Amino acid sequence: MEKAEKAVNEGEHQVCDEGDRVWSGSWVAERLGVELVGDDPLTGLLGLALRRNPKRAHLLVSNVLGKHVPQSPSVVYGYGVELGRRVRELLGAEEAGRAVVLGYAETATGLGHSVADGLGLAPYLHSTRRPVAGVAAAGGFEEAHSHATSHLLLPEDPALLGGDGPLVLVDDEFSTGNTVLNTVRDLHARYPRRRYVVVALVDMRSAADAGRLADFAEEIGARVDLVTAARGTVRLPEGVLEKGQELVARYESRSASESAAEGSSAGAGPSWSLAQFPAPLQGVADTPLSGARGTARTAPTGPQPDGNGTAPHTTRVDLHWPAGLPDGGRHGFTPAHRELLEDALPAMARRLAHALPEGARRVHILGFEELMYAPLRLARELERVTDIEVRYSTTTRSPVLAVDDPGYAIRTRLAFPAHDDPADGPGERYAYNVAGAGFDAVVAVVDSAGDTPALHAPDGLLARLAAHTPQVLLAVIPSYAPERPSMLPEPLRGPAFSSYAPEEVGWLLQDLSDVTLEAPTEEREEAIQSGGAHYAESLPVEYQPSEQYQELFHAALEESAARIARAVGVVTETVLAERSPRPVLVSLARAGTPVGILMRRWAQHRHGLDLPHYAVSIVRGRGIDANALRWLARHHDPRDVVFVDGWTGKGAITRELAKALEEFEKSDGITGFDPEIAVLADPGSCVRTYGTREDFLIPSACLNSTVSGLISRTVLRADLVGPDDFHGAKFYRELAGTDVSVAFLDAVSARFPEVTDAACAQAKELLATDRSPTWEGWAAVERISEEYAIHDVNLVKPGVGETTRVMLRRVPWKVLARAGAGSDLDHVRLLAEQRGVPVEEVDGLPYTCVGLIHPKYTRGATGADGKAVSV
Repeated sequence: MEKAEKAVNEGEHQVCDEGDRVWSGSWVAERLGVELVGDDPLTGLLGLALRRNPKRAHLLVSNVLGKHVPQSPSVVYGYGVELGRRVRELLGAEEAGRAVVLGYAETATGLGHSVADGLGLAPYLHSTRRPVAGVAAAGGFEEAHSHATSHLLLPEDPALLGGDGPLVLVDDEFSTGNTVLNTVRDLHARYPRRRYVVVALVDMRSAADAGRLADFAEEIGARVDLVTAARGTVRLPEGVLEKGQELVARYESRSASESAAEGSSAGAGPSWSLAQFPAPLQGVADTPLSGARGTARTAPTGPQPDGNGTAPHTTRVDLHWPAGLPDGGRHGFTPAHRELLEDALPAMARRLAHALPEGARRVHILGFEELMYAPLRLARELERVTDIEVRYSTTTRSPVLAVDDPGYAIRTRLAFPAHDDPADGPGERYAYNVAGAGFDAVVAVVDSAGDTPALHAPDGLLARLAAHTPQVLLAVIPSYAPERPSMLPEPLRGPAFSSYAPEEVGWLLQDLSDVTLEAPTEEREEAIQSGGAHYAESLPVEYQPSEQYQELFHAALEESAARIARAVGVVTETVLAERSPRPVLVSLARAGTPVGILMRRWAQHRHGLDLPHYAVSIVRGRGIDANALRWLARHHDPRDVVFVDGWTGKGAITRELAKALEEFEKSDGITGFDPEIAVLADPGSCVRTYGTREDFLIPSACLNSTVSGLISRTVLRADLVGPDDFHGAKFYRELAGTDVSVAFLDAVSARFPEVTDAACAQAKELLATDRSPTWEGWAAVERISEEYAIHDVNLVKPGVGETTRVMLRRVPWKVLARAGAGSDLDHVRLLAEQRGVPVEEVDGLPYTCVGLIHPKYTRGATGADGKAVSV
């Protein structure tokens, strides 16, 4: 027998002081006249509390569920497993082998898992209140008395509920039978079967409700069995709901007044000790359980939040959660998943034990709402492999009154904001009986969907815990998201698509090389400014540089290669130090692509890393390619993705990306993508991750496709790009004779050795400074837009790179150049001369130059020679 289970069986946790043997339901029973009658184990299994609920004032509080009451994980798991074994005996081996187990959110998700473990090879699914975009509901039902009523069934495999084997439904209590009837009625209409088994820790139905299940079974023509640990009922006197509501209001008002007077943290009660540890099941319903509770003792409170309410440092624990292992049964949990978890548990428990403070003797593992099973198994394994006294419970949505009395089940309450962006909006969440319980450490276990700024906020869960224990640890389990069916292809690579080597970049685009998309610049400008077309629906005719212009490019490259190499080193070192040790580089096509390749080369040069690198499309006003994000999320951890661009102008794409990712999270439920862009140059002060904030000539801005792997800018047009397609682009193979894409990369990366020390030193300095964006570039653009009577910031393109784009792709009106700007503007001046565009020197310009698109463009705004005319 395992050490922890043996300890409980031998009564090591039983309290011998008879004076403290108070039933944790006596406080409610005495004040409301509520009676709990039934099997002998009932008062050991259940206590009573009061809650804010318009439908039922009292709450049955389980001592062995691991929700509201901290408990030995072996006891919690033991009850579920034993109930599962009883179901197996009831069904027989053959029927048990065809069974499916369904648990109820949120309280019974862990219990249902444990029942499935005891049953043997049964797959498991639990209902959820967290919708997941792209996953079709296989059913749903209402839980009338619950604080949050709507349940969804979201199996990854739609066939999971479609068999004809027994369906085992698991809840913590069987009170009226309404929840089970609602579930079976919904599922039986879709997936009829011959047999159902209802499993609960306690059967608390009234005499009137007891016959309803049998009548319902006869109605649908199926057998329905019931397996419980104990039976009983709650006798409620007349007017108990109103009386209970009045009592809750009175005590909450008193608690609020006392908290305000004492300046205490919200929801935290006084110190106390919990010592209610019933023995695990032995025949379940026949085993008497102790209702003893330990004497009160003062617990260490740990470091308090500082004057600003900031939570003390929380230590993260990397569990090395196995890839592909679901965090629970929200989308199904198979026997293969169970086997994978069993193999990984010992190592994960050792990592947890190693992270605990030295000398810790009493540790609490705190799960997160529906995430009950994984924390339970971690807690049980920690209990098994160490001598530490381990307790386990989880946070909850349910608001319950806390009363510091030995005869009341909820002694203390910690309140904090929801931290997983719930579909039903923000709200308060709770952790009960943890505050003041004397834990040397508390390990909060959440899934990655719950690892949000709200969790770490001054009023968040971690800060609340830190006020009541010397050490808070955080273990984050990856939120499992089913793969959505997709026909998305693998990335395009050179030489079939682009002149870059295949390992340098994978293009998450579709090849539109055979489609005619080019239109004269003047026609495109008129259509764009009139609102008749979007700039991404066509392509400009590729600029063919003159011999003089090509000479300027090569001279600029020779002069600036070391400067660019240093900036590449700075931004790459910053990413590796601050964003991810093994980032997935995702360039915004196409200006970001050469920069992404250079960053990848730097990581190889300096650290020997072979980083994945992709290019994706983002379109102003239409967002980032959502299908590309889906592909990335299926192949990489979104938290490792670092978006890369060449430079910032006024920051429009920075804002576009942030907005697009927010919308993507809502539509797809995929979290983790960071909207912060890493750029080579940030003259607009729009990002935190950059190589330099100087506005200087980056030679890759001088040309179009011939410095970007011969790839066009990206295209998004409804007749060419369907809902399941990547955005498009063209590969200009015919321009191979003038292609300098690889020559540009080689010229810059050849300078890496000579700038390595300086780049690393500069990156170290930047990491220690405040790099918060000031958005001064955006302010300058707004000012210029008004001063020059343009009244449209989209027609103002700041910086050397953006000005060059205006000259090559749009109809330019004029160029504003900073007074004294030198060779960085040689190519701009040449282009301006070729197109007849005036260059106006301006004092105090925050950029080296600014390009202004013609603000009143019509075909008549250019002469027969195609040169812009003054307005």
